[in-house]
Amino acid sequence: MNKQEIVAKIAKDCGLSKTAAAATVDSLIDGIVKSLKKGQSVTFVGFGTFKTSNRKARLGRNPQNGKTVKIPKRRVARFTAGKALKTAVNKK
Repeated sequence: MNKQEIVAKIAKDCGLSKTAAAATVDSLIDGIVKSLKKGQSVTFVGFGTFKTSNRKARLGRNPQNGKTVKIPKRRVARFTAGKALKTAVNKK
């Protein structure tokens, strides 16, 4: 499922126009991104948690020529699924 399919589903389920549903989805994503930039986690009870973590600098290898490359430290986004989501995914 991609963003346009999610927008269409929200518009249908909530009786909104696709424009309003798209604005809602964009606002949600923007809010999550802004919170993660500040270092805050975003939790949806039963669904999961978005948070950031730090990766240490390390050495990697360029697969095209085999040379060693230094990969700098960086902050990355992580998602941890909640209990209800895990249960729903594993039901048959």
